[in-house]
Amino acid sequence: MRLPHFLSKLQSCIHIPFSRERGILFMISFIICLLLLIVGYFTYGKLVDSTFGPDDRETPAVRINDGVDYVVLPQWKLFMIQLLNIAGLGPIFGAMQGALWGPVVFLWITFGTIFAGGVHDYFSGMLSERNNGQSISEVTGDYLGMTMKNIMRAFSVVLLVMVGTVFAVGPAGLLVTLFKNSGASGVVTQSAFWLAVILIYYFVATFISIDKIIGKIYPIFGICLIIMAIGVAIGIPTHGFATPEIWSHFYNMHPSGPPIWSFMFITVACGAISGFHSTQSPLMARCLKSEKQGHFVFYGAMTSEGVIALIWAAAGCSIYAKTANEAGVLVNSGLAEILKDGQSAAIYDVCKQTMGGIGIALAMLGVIACPITSGDTAFRSARLTLADWIGMKQDNAANRLKLCIPVLGVGAFLGFGQSFKLFSYAVIWRYFSWTNQTLAMIVLWAASMYLFKEKKNYWITAVPATFMSAVSATYFTMAPECLGMIPALKYNTMVAYPVGIIVAVLFLCIFLRSTRKAGAAGAAA
Repeated sequence: MRLPHFLSKLQSCIHIPFSRERGILFMISFIICLLLLIVGYFTYGKLVDSTFGPDDRETPAVRINDGVDYVVLPQWKLFMIQLLNIAGLGPIFGAMQGALWGPVVFLWITFGTIFAGGVHDYFSGMLSERNNGQSISEVTGDYLGMTMKNIMRAFSVVLLVMVGTVFAVGPAGLLVTLFKNSGASGVVTQSAFWLAVILIYYFVATFISIDKIIGKIYPIFGICLIIMAIGVAIGIPTHGFATPEIWSHFYNMHPSGPPIWSFMFITVACGAISGFHSTQSPLMARCLKSEKQGHFVFYGAMTSEGVIALIWAAAGCSIYAKTANEAGVLVNSGLAEILKDGQSAAIYDVCKQTMGGIGIALAMLGVIACPITSGDTAFRSARLTLADWIGMKQDNAANRLKLCIPVLGVGAFLGFGQSFKLFSYAVIWRYFSWTNQTLAMIVLWAASMYLFKEKKNYWITAVPATFMSAVSATYFTMAPECLGMIPALKYNTMVAYPVGIIVAVLFLCIFLRSTRKAGAAGAAA
């Protein structure tokens, strides 16, 4: 019996009818994927941890401890801060956009998190920890060479500023939506005002010691993010929203029809694998008391983000109406329509429909505060990356100020440019998503080289690195904001798919050739 047919029969056996007044709809696809994520943390996550081999050596937080960026924090707080650093709007916005392709997005979120995102986050954090808490650009250069180090330095700073901007504009837009719906008027309804308030906070959080604001408020907001996700997950079936199953909707449900490969993989971004996380992990690598905390802090936080993304993807697939296109196939037209009003409006609407007034309050706390807590650490990471680049110590307030002003200045320019319609938020998000996944690819190749040098199983990182090489190259070839600007290449899968495969194979061959050369040189020595 084929798996889709078997699962369909299983659903019909245990399905409980419901109405909007009573009853619960079982969401088999969702539940299976949720269980896979949890099991993946305890099994594959432990395999990743044992492959790296944490030990009892003194960590940078203990050895350096400058009272600003190197500060020992308790494990539970490390987890909460890491979750807030990497989560924010990412697993919500990306998952909602990814839901346009239908429940097939559940598969990418689940397997992407277990075999790619969790691996990426773990190694980016632990490699930084092994290298005195260095920024990811410096760590990557140590294993891939000086040329890649310089590329990664520039790449990381650009990505971090874009992330900080995205995580400032998004909350500002939701604040406008909330106050508009509450009948407020005047300056508080203007996104530029809220953006200015958020950027001022970012400046303060980027400048002062990590334990002064971040270490104190992040755990509270982390709890809000988790409660909001649980509320949405419970609200979907109890309010009578039917979640389509993978086996009965295993096709492209996007109304505009961009191909699943690789647009969906790029769009989901933070909900499965994200290079942005590798820029954030060193922040916590500088605060670990023991290397043995890495599995829970890094792989665990990514697993939690995968769960959050899965919930929001389920909401996007479930709540909004579907209509038949010209071919008579159901597509997610209702979700596409609500997203036209902006991501913030869609999140507000999901919280309202699944949780009512409580949902609106959680939207205020969870989807405004939480992304802000990713934005401030994005700008903080940009400061630290620049400091590592030019060799400027950050225990001096004047030195921190020299870097905070230009970094936040560029972020303000991009943010206000979007507010005044000089830039498109959607375009900034797409550029962010592509650079995000490309950075993840590079970090995975660096981790592969590290494992080779340590004579450990490098395939655990080389396989997802190869996969993400194909994803990034395919997208770059046909996306409208990349080479797809050329009319002949826009959405041209006949060209993009072979290019992606060729690039992935080429990168893998380069890596294997490098390992052979390094092995031969070691044997000769």
